[in-house]
Amino acid sequence: MRPLKWYKKLATEKGRLEAGAFLIEGDKAIRQIINSRPTEISEIVTAKDLPDIYRSYPIRFVSDSQFHSICSTRTPQGPIAVVNLPLDTYSAELPGSTGACVLLLEGIQDPGNAGTLIRTAAAFSYSGVILSDKTADPFSPKCVQSTSGTVLALWIRRTARYIELVSTLRSRGFSVVSADLAGSEDPSVLAGGGALLLALGNEASGLSKPILDTSDHRFKIAVAQKEAESLNVAACGAICMYLSSLTRGK
Repeated sequence: MRPLKWYKKLATEKGRLEAGAFLIEGDKAIRQIINSRPTEISEIVTAKDLPDIYRSYPIRFVSDSQFHSICSTRTPQGPIAVVNLPLDTYSAELPGSTGACVLLLEGIQDPGNAGTLIRTAAAFSYSGVILSDKTADPFSPKCVQSTSGTVLALWIRRTARYIELVSTLRSRGFSVVSADLAGSEDPSVLAGGGALLLALGNEASGLSKPILDTSDHRFKIAVAQKEAESLNVAACGAICMYLSSLTRGK
């Protein structure tokens, strides 16, 4: 039987890579994994009785105090699942099938924003997400919770070589469309159809020059600047992904 400290180590990137696993908390999020990638769950940890949907997995019962010591949330909403970590997440190779819509997150350090954007990408049928190495780890506890169980619904790559991946996609016919506060175009460029890579950057510094120089379009979303200087990156991303879905039948 695994010691409790094994589960606690999964809160760190090093621990997750060594174990090849991550944790996801809460009944709703775990059911999402069961519906989409059921074979990736290796164990359920709980201090309470569970519904029948969990009975096909190994279940470990622990005390309330032990359970709370493992959880990253103050008020856990259901059990914890140990889930296999997709190790290709940290490679610099694109999957064999990239799909037609990909999201790039550059320097988005807040795990809540990163997780929300991954969840939104899944909701609007994006196939994958590329993250710079300075973007929050998608399998950190807060990021996983913010995805609400959708973190395995699409392919993810997090690498220092993300600019190479962008260039490769562009060479394959993807249009690189970047959200840029200094952009001269409007969001209608997102509705052009065809393969799309939507690039979003750090709220304070925006996208890097290499990404902007690679972009086919640089747009901005007009806001009432007297009331709010700019949008939160997760809100901006949600608007952009919705607009990009309108002409793609998603």
